[in-house]
Amino acid sequence: MKDWFNEFLMVLTYSKRTQLAIVFGLVGYFLILVWGHYQLSDFELSGSMSSFSELIKQKLLQRYDKVALACLVSFWGTAIAFYKK
Repeated sequence: MKDWFNEFLMVLTYSKRTQLAIVFGLVGYFLILVWGHYQLSDFELSGSMSSFSELIKQKLLQRYDKVALACLVSFWGTAIAFYKK
């Protein structure tokens, strides 16, 4: 098991594309989440729809969460493909 782990770390050390894919996945994940919270920070409905404001905001935040997770998974999938090469 120790040999497998050493081999994994060695390939990860020398594969710049794998490292970049992992970093871009993490950075993209957090940037999308921060951008979503920023966009919805001033979200407010007026009139008769004001009671639905919080519900709509939560639904939109869930969509940002799903997009961020998709970004993370896709970049990590790319990192795995680069690692296999």
